[in-house]
Amino acid sequence: MAHFRRFRNPLVVLATCVALAGTAVSSASAVAAVPISGAGSTSAENAIITWSANAASLGLRVSYAGTGSSDGRNQFKNGTVDFAVSDLPYGLTDNGVTDTPPSRPFSYLPIVAGPVAFAYHLTVNGQRLTGLRLSGTTLAKIFTQAVTVWNDPAIQADNPGLTLPATAITPVVRADGSATTETFTHWMATEQPSLWNAYCAAAGRATPCAATSFYPGVPGTNMISVALSSGVAGYVAQPQNEGSITYVESTYAQAAALPVAKVLNAAGYYTAPSAGAVSVSLLTAQLDSSLTANLDGAFTDTDPRAYPLPQVSYLIVPTSTAAPFTVDKGATLGAFASYALCGGANEAQLLGYTPLPQNIVQADLNAIPRIPGAGAPTVGAATCAALATTLIANTPQPQPCDQLGAVVCGSSQLPTESIDTTLPPGSLVISVDANPQVVLPSPVLDPSGALLRTSGSLSPLTVTDNRAGDPGWSVSAQAGDFSDGMGHSIAGLNLGWTPSVIDATAAQTVTVGSPVAPGNGGGLSTARTWATATGLGTTHLGADVQLDVPTSTLAGTYTATLTVTAI
Repeated sequence: MAHFRRFRNPLVVLATCVALAGTAVSSASAVAAVPISGAGSTSAENAIITWSANAASLGLRVSYAGTGSSDGRNQFKNGTVDFAVSDLPYGLTDNGVTDTPPSRPFSYLPIVAGPVAFAYHLTVNGQRLTGLRLSGTTLAKIFTQAVTVWNDPAIQADNPGLTLPATAITPVVRADGSATTETFTHWMATEQPSLWNAYCAAAGRATPCAATSFYPGVPGTNMISVALSSGVAGYVAQPQNEGSITYVESTYAQAAALPVAKVLNAAGYYTAPSAGAVSVSLLTAQLDSSLTANLDGAFTDTDPRAYPLPQVSYLIVPTSTAAPFTVDKGATLGAFASYALCGGANEAQLLGYTPLPQNIVQADLNAIPRIPGAGAPTVGAATCAALATTLIANTPQPQPCDQLGAVVCGSSQLPTESIDTTLPPGSLVISVDANPQVVLPSPVLDPSGALLRTSGSLSPLTVTDNRAGDPGWSVSAQAGDFSDGMGHSIAGLNLGWTPSVIDATAAQTVTVGSPVAPGNGGGLSTARTWATATGLGTTHLGADVQLDVPTSTLAGTYTATLTVTAI
């Protein structure tokens, strides 16, 4: 009971099961004391265990161990269980080894279906990503290591409107024999043979490479192998396993609260692995005389609603009383199978499975009486398959935004926030750091005796630029004539300089102006470049000046103004 309490109130489930199963099973009370046991598929495990618990109200005692489809088939073959559940039939050849059928007579009963879903763990800007879309080619590339990062152009092309991170992809595959692996690899072998054969060759397998229940490993890849469906889902769900993706049944993705990808179908639409989409794809199933289903038609189903990777699980039941099976056990097994097909369909859907369509249910109901001791079901296929029929009729057509090439529905499944800021225009400021009154020493006679000369340094100039757009600047200077205020003067052309850069912000590139000798080309009486710069920040400029004074100049204190311009 603990297993299904996670999904629904057990009193409601119990009442529903009694009402439905009581009309479908005629022999439940007669077999109440005869227990049966089974083993096998983890794909179907959640459904089988829930049905077993609910059917106890009818006096049916059914125990089940989810040990994997391969083990379930082996246990049934060896006679250690009364029934098996497998997602694969006997007789398949895997990497040169054929799984031979048991010697005792048996039959397959398709009992539950669901999708091979692709659950993932990906965070973008601190938010878990949902709504991911993947084409078949992209999926094959991910699980053959041809695509190894989430922002690969192949994945980005499937998801217009999403900005995906450069996070490494960690494919998580089954370490044990798994029908989910067989279904997925069969799909790759059929639909993406070039990618699958290249990967198999790297793994040391013969090509062309067929389907396999054991996913081949290639040394040196980023692939992780984990046993059981619960194991792969649990690995991907861990917070530290960012960037991981796995193929798994929807029921396990649902239990682990993992998002699953929409997969591109043959009609050109990305579809989620919903019960409705899988029910639509199951309409293509072809049952052979043993009641095994060929699902290849789903790969190329052109119904826009179809999910392209369905999977069916089978009850493997005895059709003789070869030991250890008995007629009394057959009565229990027949009643349980009838309940699962009819009364259990609703509960299976709540767990993430897909109810079977009427054609498959009808074939099952016809086959149940072949189990020794089983009574004939008392409810018809139309009634038992009513849930699937309604589900198919009500499955809507996909949205236009789910079509190949369209922007991901809702423009993005990621939360977004609008962030605004106003960038001020900034300014260009120049200032003199110290006393703007520069005093030069008294001129002394030049060795040539032709002029008087004095020199000194200008006070440092600070240029600060924080303007938006990084326009750059140019600083120049020009001197007027020197005057003693009494009508006597020294021409400004007699002043020269050697400009310099004291320091500058690292982001700036500053180019200093050329030296100018007194009297050369008009000296500083003509505007001269002090420095030019690109980049924002603060620059300190300096300059040494030299003044040549004619010997005919009368004694006195002479003053001139140096005008500095920044643009």
